[in-house]
Amino acid sequence: MTESSAPLEANEATRKTGSAHAAEPFDELLPATRRALSHRLGTAQAEGRAPSLVGAVVREGRTVWTDARGSVGDREPGADTQYRIGSITKTFTAVLVLRLRDEGLLDLADPLDKHLPGTGVGEVTVAQLLTHTSGLASESPGPWWERTPGTLRPELSDVLGEEPLRHPSGRVHHYSNPGYTLLGSLVEAVRGASWETVLRREVLEPLGMARTSVQPLPPYADGWAVHPWADVLLREPLEDLGLMAPAGQLWSTAQDLGRWARFLAQGDERVLRPESVAEMRRPAAAPDSETWDAGYGLGLQLVRRDGRTLVGHTGSLPGFLAALWVSVEDGVAGVALANTTSGLMVGGFAADLVRIVAEREPGMPAPWQPMAEADPELLALTGPWYWGPAPFALRLAAGRALELVPLAGPGRASRFRPAADGTWTGLDGYYAGETLRVVRGDTGSVSHLDLGSFVFTREPYEASAPVPGGFALGGWGPARSVTGESGG
Repeated sequence: MTESSAPLEANEATRKTGSAHAAEPFDELLPATRRALSHRLGTAQAEGRAPSLVGAVVREGRTVWTDARGSVGDREPGADTQYRIGSITKTFTAVLVLRLRDEGLLDLADPLDKHLPGTGVGEVTVAQLLTHTSGLASESPGPWWERTPGTLRPELSDVLGEEPLRHPSGRVHHYSNPGYTLLGSLVEAVRGASWETVLRREVLEPLGMARTSVQPLPPYADGWAVHPWADVLLREPLEDLGLMAPAGQLWSTAQDLGRWARFLAQGDERVLRPESVAEMRRPAAAPDSETWDAGYGLGLQLVRRDGRTLVGHTGSLPGFLAALWVSVEDGVAGVALANTTSGLMVGGFAADLVRIVAEREPGMPAPWQPMAEADPELLALTGPWYWGPAPFALRLAAGRALELVPLAGPGRASRFRPAADGTWTGLDGYYAGETLRVVRGDTGSVSHLDLGSFVFTREPYEASAPVPGGFALGGWGPARSVTGESGG
């Protein structure tokens, strides 16, 4: 068994505040927390009958705990032992596609045919492929693609088959491995280089993920199947997935996935800006029910567990199980890697690692600090505003940002970033993407706020304001009919 504290480069608390005076990260977990994590790992490995299991916890961008149980060959695994991560690979492919979008080389609404013609499913959009709403089949036709060589599927037509669609495009979430094969081929077509080359050059090298690779690099774990009724093993074949690689080919380590967890929580301008990574984390596909506990963003799985939202992905290939979950709100991530085909609930185990740390050692908030300076005109905008009779408060944040929050009961809250033309753009909630502007009267004084055509005034239904202002029906007072007569 091993435990380590391996510092990584970034500090999430500093990133949140943009200040060198932000709260320092916790360098060490409490002994009782480490004991609880190791006990959970040992229980998972024993009950799941996994030849080996590695776990890691990342807090505020730093790997603060790793441990392992079992063996790989004649040695004990560790945070630097490679395991196959299966569909966690999809999160890397999605980042490559978002990079193309941010560079203006494609739009997520583009049909596939615009960039990768001749597939036979060119009407599906890039966004639909990312979110598994394209309607494509879950698997490739023919022999089980995860356990057979990729040479059996040398062309995209072999991956898709004669009837690739199972549902109308854009209607339902239907997980599709061939969909991510198409995204990998899309990256190759736009970049003019192989998916592997683009991934290494644009993501792995900038993030220092030298132990994440398409082919295994020693030390790595062998993949095993465990007999369901006896404690004996069967070695699983190690196959190169060929064209299907962007859906599940990668190998990685607990330490490298800790770096990836940090990236999924905060972004990295060298790879993908924080705003685009946040976009990936938002639900993009309609959930199966109103009380959803699982969803999908742009290449990321989302689950709600233990009262918190986790983003990341699980992965499996014959001989391997993997999971990576990040709680952005808690600043905690859990990583799990095992070399068994089935039997271990690796996603639940990784989620438990997050829960144990978040509940036992909740993060400290960054200390409050006053703004260095504030525009008097913006200060004058703060305070109560009314949408009709509903009270809201407008707050000023650093960098001329604004926040609108309801003051009584539920309401539409949103944050706004300033634009060069003197307006603000909504970042989240109902007003995401909508424009907030300050409207002034003939004298130059502020008349009202216009938020996507909704008028906010300093007084409820202020008479001088435009729609819905004015007192055409008599103004405030006791209840009365329009004609001035009581009903009856």
